[in-house]
Amino acid sequence: MRLAKILSLACLLVLAAASLALAGATYDRVMKDKVVRIGLMTDSIPAGFYNEKKEWVGFDVDIAEEVGKRLGVKVERVAVNNKTRIAFVQEGRIDLSVANMTHKRERDKSIDFSITYFFDGQKVMVKKGSAKTWKDLVGKKVATMQGTTSEINLRNQLKKEGDKNADQNVISFQKESECFQALQMGRAAGWSTDSTILIGYAAQDPGKWEVIGDFISDEPYGMGLPQDDSAWRDAVNFALQDIWNDGTYMKIYNKWYGPDTPYAFPMSGKIETWP
Repeated sequence: MRLAKILSLACLLVLAAASLALAGATYDRVMKDKVVRIGLMTDSIPAGFYNEKKEWVGFDVDIAEEVGKRLGVKVERVAVNNKTRIAFVQEGRIDLSVANMTHKRERDKSIDFSITYFFDGQKVMVKKGSAKTWKDLVGKKVATMQGTTSEINLRNQLKKEGDKNADQNVISFQKESECFQALQMGRAAGWSTDSTILIGYAAQDPGKWEVIGDFISDEPYGMGLPQDDSAWRDAVNFALQDIWNDGTYMKIYNKWYGPDTPYAFPMSGKIETWP
């Protein structure tokens, strides 16, 4: 019995030591190893996706690489999705999540966030000419991504418009491409999420789809970081501010969202900068 207690105590001490080693250690480890593991989407056009050449590209990808460059470290890309982009940060599998993630107070209970680095809002996409307003979608199936703020916002919007079966009419999928497929196959009359994602997918089949209705939410994107590591959070924030201040941010933005791109989306905010 005494031996069992000693072994149990030893295990607890090992776990406690491991926890202390992880807490606040991200900055030191990244700077020592000269590698930052960044979670990026693979199915979110044009933030993070594989192009026709099977290259992993996108706005978030370019911003992530630039953050790594400013920190003087190599970026190790790690594929994440709506389910894993927070969990991987919590589990220590990535150091930074750059995955079109809205900074919400509820999410802030699980991980830390950088300053806002992108500004978007939620809309809905439909087959061209099939609907003009949110009201036109009452009583119809509308797709969205499971476990996202978009799912909650969509359900609330349909209820606001008078849809008594909103809970059943919201159909949720794991991936953006699955939502788009449901729309293409007629399983859904609309797909609702952040407008830039909708614009990205609409551009894959020009003239067939349109984004309609008013914005039903503000979606300020933040980069997800491990809890309680202010040195790491500061380093990322300073990198973002430098990228903004010297004009690099807008060069990347215009590459993906400028007026001459298939994904044109006017800049609607300004990154917070500190003197």
